[in-house]
Amino acid sequence: MNIGLMRTVFLVIIVFLTTAISSFSQTVVAKYAGEFISIGIGGRPLGMGGAFTAVANDISSAYYNPAGLANLNYPQISLMHDERFGNLVNYNYAALAIPYGSEYSFGVSVMRLGVDNIFDTRNALIDRVTGQVIYDITLPSAKIDPSKVKEFSNQDWVVYLSGAKKGFDNFDFGANVKIIYRTIGEDYTATGIGVDIGALYRPYNFLTFGANLQDATTTLVAWSTGRNELISPTLKLGSAATTELWLFKLTGAVDFDVRFENRKFASQFNMGPVSMDPHLGVELGFKNLFAVRGGYNDVKQFTFGAGVRLPKLNIDYTFARFNMSEDDRLPDTHRISLILTLEEPRFLRLQQ
Repeated sequence: MNIGLMRTVFLVIIVFLTTAISSFSQTVVAKYAGEFISIGIGGRPLGMGGAFTAVANDISSAYYNPAGLANLNYPQISLMHDERFGNLVNYNYAALAIPYGSEYSFGVSVMRLGVDNIFDTRNALIDRVTGQVIYDITLPSAKIDPSKVKEFSNQDWVVYLSGAKKGFDNFDFGANVKIIYRTIGEDYTATGIGVDIGALYRPYNFLTFGANLQDATTTLVAWSTGRNELISPTLKLGSAATTELWLFKLTGAVDFDVRFENRKFASQFNMGPVSMDPHLGVELGFKNLFAVRGGYNDVKQFTFGAGVRLPKLNIDYTFARFNMSEDDRLPDTHRISLILTLEEPRFLRLQQ
C-alpha cells in the first residue's frame, strides 16, 4: 500500500467518524467501552502476560502490533478457544495472514466474545387463572410459565483487516482497520469502526522495540438506541530481548499500556487522566521444539503457559488465575490456540 493510498484510506475513515458523530446527539467518551477488545489473543502471547508488542513475529501480530506481520515468510492460519471463569464466557478467535511480494503482508482476524444461554424471563410471569402475562410477582395468582422462558446471548464481534510493510533501516510498519458489531439479545445492537497503527524497530538481532497506537482515530461505537460511545486511543509500548543459552532460547519482554481515560485507581499507575499498566513476560524454548512461559498482565493476573512445535503446527496453552481469596476466587481461565504455517517452498515469500 503506497503512501498516497494510505492517506486516502485514513481520510475516508476520519470523514466517516466525523459525519457519524455529528449525526447523533447522544455521543459520549465512554470509559472501558473498548474493554472487550483488550482481552488479548493467542496462547503464546497470553502466556507471556500479553507482553507481545515488540515480540510480534507471527500471525497474532495483527492484534498486538500489525507491523509484526512483516516478519511472516509463509502464510499462517490461527484458531483459539478461551473459556473464561470456567465456561461462563466463551471467547473465540480465527485469523489468516499471507505474505505478499517481498515487502508486504496482509491478514484478516475475527474475534467473538459471548455469554450464551442467558434466560429471559420478562414475559414468563403469568396469572395462573387467566393465563395472561403479568409483571407483579407479589400477586397471589402469579406463577412462572417455563414455556415462556427464552434464551438470548450477549455477543461482541471484532473483525481486523491488517496490512504491514517491511520498512527501511530495520523499521517495519503496519495498520489495522477494525469493524465492531455488538448485540444484546435481539433488542440492542451496535456497530463501530476504528484504526490501529503499529511500528517495529530492530536495532540489533537480539533487541526489538515496538509501538502500537490502538483506536488511533478514536473508535466510534453507535448503538441502535441512539447512544454513541467513543473508545479513546491506547498507546502500547514494548521492548523485547532474546539470547541463546546452549540448546535454549530465552526471550524477555515488557509492555506498557498508556491510556487517556482517567482510570485513576483502576490502573496500576496514573498521573491525572493518564494511566499506565505494565505487562511482563518471559519464554524459555528448547531447540525450537517446545517452550514454557510466564507473565504478569495489566489486570494484575499471573499467567503460565506452554507450547509445542510440530511440523507446520504450533499448539499453545495458557492458564490464568485472578488474585482473589480462596473463597471469592473466580474459576480459572484456560486458553488453547493453534497456528498452522504453510511452510512449503511454493508459499515462501519472494526474496529481494
